[in-house]
Amino acid sequence: MGRELPLLQGTLDVLVLKALEAGPRHGYDVAAWIRERSGDALEVEDGALYTALHRMRKKGWIEGEWGLSENRRRAKFYHLTEAGRTRLRREAESWDRYAEAVSRVLGS
Repeated sequence: MGRELPLLQGTLDVLVLKALEAGPRHGYDVAAWIRERSGDALEVEDGALYTALHRMRKKGWIEGEWGLSENRRRAKFYHLTEAGRTRLRREAESWDRYAEAVSRVLGS
């Protein structure tokens, strides 16, 4: 695409939750998943990602466990809790309504 888009406030949490929906991932893998799924349009900065992971862990949406990454380095792998799955469902529904509303305005 060539141009990275800034993340709107409040978007990072739902993107991280979505990245973890299929199973545990470590931080670098979460950021790579978001970048790949967005067609290289969204780049998540390390500081913002780890702040979000810490915040979501404190809210009980995710949990983390230490393990070994693909390159045999120690990494924390995060996974969704039931509260995180519920939050993802609610946030995804909200984003769908928001995107539909904005699309209607821009299309008129």
